[in-house]
Order: sequence, then structure tokens, then C-alpha cells
Amino acid sequence: MVKPVFNDAVIACLDEVHSRLSEATQIAKAAQACARAGSLSEAVTVSMDIEQLIYEAGRLHDAASLLNRLAQD
Repeated sequence: MVKPVFNDAVIACLDEVHSRLSEATQIAKAAQACARAGSLSEAVTVSMDIEQLIYEAGRLHDAASLLNRLAQD
């Protein structure tokens, strides 16, 4: 592959990392609102969706890092 393809792939991965983390932020805000309203059980239930998003963001970041290293070879 040529470097522009690697660059485009890294950018796409980072865009997806941003998307996942933005969604996680919104869920965290909703969970925080539930907790502050006194519904701790609901807050924890709402926050459970964050885990998968953070996992996906981490793997996407791993992919971006790998592609960056490959592009430099």
C-alpha cells in the first residue's frame, strides 16, 4: 500500500475513535444525571453501554497506531 492509503486509514480510525468516545461521553452524562437525581441503580444500568464503546475505541486506536508504524517503514 502507498502512504496516502495508510494516512486515510489512520484518519478513518481516529474519526471512529472520536465517534465512540463522544457517544460514551453522552452516556456518561446521562448516567451522571440519573445518579444526581437519586437513581443510582438506573445510573449504573445506563452506564453499562460505555464499556463496549471504550473497548472499541481502544482497538481502533491500536489499529491506527499499527497503520502509522507500517506507513513509516
